[in-house]
Amino acid sequence: MKFGDVAIDAAEGAILAHAHRDGGVSFAKGRRLSADDVAKLKAAGVAHVVAATLDADDVHEDEAARAIALAAAGVGLTPTAPFTGRANLFAAAAGVVSVDVARIDALNALDEAITIATLPAFAAVTPKQMVATIKIIPFAAPRAALQRALDLIGGTPLVSVAVFQPLKAGLVQTSLPGTRSKVLDKAVETTRARMVGIGGTLLGERRVAHDEAAIARALDELKAEGCDLFLVAGASAIVDRRDTVPAGIEAAGGRITHFGMPVDPGNLLLMGELDGKPAIGLPGCAKSPKFNGFDNVLQRLAARLPVGRGEVMGMGVGGLLAETPSRGVPRAGAGAAEDSAAEMPPSAPRIAALVLAAGRSSRMGGPNKLLAEIDGMPMVARVVQSALASQAVSVTVVLGHMASEVRAAVASLGAAAAQVRFVENPDFADGLSASLRVGIGALPADVDGALVCLGDMPAVAPAQLDKLIAAFNPVEGRSICVPTVRGKRGNPVLWDRRFFAEMTTVSGDTGARHLIGEHTDLVCEVDMGSESVLIDLDTPEALAAFRARATEAA
Repeated sequence: MKFGDVAIDAAEGAILAHAHRDGGVSFAKGRRLSADDVAKLKAAGVAHVVAATLDADDVHEDEAARAIALAAAGVGLTPTAPFTGRANLFAAAAGVVSVDVARIDALNALDEAITIATLPAFAAVTPKQMVATIKIIPFAAPRAALQRALDLIGGTPLVSVAVFQPLKAGLVQTSLPGTRSKVLDKAVETTRARMVGIGGTLLGERRVAHDEAAIARALDELKAEGCDLFLVAGASAIVDRRDTVPAGIEAAGGRITHFGMPVDPGNLLLMGELDGKPAIGLPGCAKSPKFNGFDNVLQRLAARLPVGRGEVMGMGVGGLLAETPSRGVPRAGAGAAEDSAAEMPPSAPRIAALVLAAGRSSRMGGPNKLLAEIDGMPMVARVVQSALASQAVSVTVVLGHMASEVRAAVASLGAAAAQVRFVENPDFADGLSASLRVGIGALPADVDGALVCLGDMPAVAPAQLDKLIAAFNPVEGRSICVPTVRGKRGNPVLWDRRFFAEMTTVSGDTGARHLIGEHTDLVCEVDMGSESVLIDLDTPEALAAFRARATEAA
């Protein structure tokens, strides 16, 4: 890869090293300059640009990131489309992260251009939480280095998520004279919340005297109820393998496998088996909702990962649990909870798809274009189908003109249509802006942004929607993501929720396009390499031409 000053006449195809915003031209860093881009820069008086020019033995950063992400991702992970040389791996479900530390270290040592970062091994994750990120440092990776990385990975992924499987827990609590029922009640609620957090249930609870025979009887009852995890919380801390709680487990026919762990809080955890199922003597800290050593063990049990003496005694590095957001509300009190929320782990953005399908199709000269069939499917149904197949978390369709017919067209998708939200715009004759207002108001409250899709653009594919979602990152200044082809902007556009209020104030039939010009510093152009983001079928001629091309392609 060549890097440095490039004469503007030789800059076509080069990758812009730094953002250019001057002379009416605004190009982001990393843009591959087209002939039109070069012409605009020349017209603005630019004679040279700092750029990267790829050689035959270079692989573009996005292509390289995609290849490594696909190879590195194991079960329980979903790779995103790459953008600016970065491809992220998100958890598909709640579980525990499994990483091959040695091979990840080896991959990172191959070449400075290629990096992968992950969460710590055995970290618990929630659905859509980021687990790993692959980043190509320069604008391209050496082809030979990329091949070495792929050879190192081979057919064995580097990172995966062991998904939580349902566990049915039974809890035995012992009491001594003076033990308050309120304390026992709180421990039940804390344990129930822990079980729910790993996708399990607290099936039953028993309260007995702090006596081994009473503990054994309670465990027998919980066995009969079908529990597959036994928890015993003693009124007095376990101090020896021969103490009351372990003796009670043995009296019920169980055995003790290990006592103690190098994790604080959680040192006095006892591990055993009862009828081939885990039996745990809980440390006192397990009565608190704060993260402790018991959570380390419980999460691995729920993920069906091995948790024996070796695994437990291997928890020492990192076993001194600091007050971090992952430990729940810190001991410092409620004031620190705000810091915890601010430091939540990164997760996939929650992007809603908003399909505008209320227009009168006035340019079609009569028929409703959205009902026109393309390869046997109504046009609007194709648009909705692509939105449903994308990484959008919800799909909302705005109806207006011929609302019943358009709704029926979407319903032709069958069971998938049940996921679609519908909202009607009574003022559809006022233009696109009225539908935008109604649609924005109907989006789920927890979304981070919205993909505004036009009902007459059936060529836009799910992968293109996902590419826009992958580019979205308000923290890095990518709050409005616009698809482009050879520098020409198209649709749909992805908007950060910060613009929702402004979008509901627009009028007429132009939508919110003017906001792009008002916020150029927050605009990210995403090159699609396909005309599909420019094709809207709003005239009979456009529809006929599109059908003809589709027939030829078939």
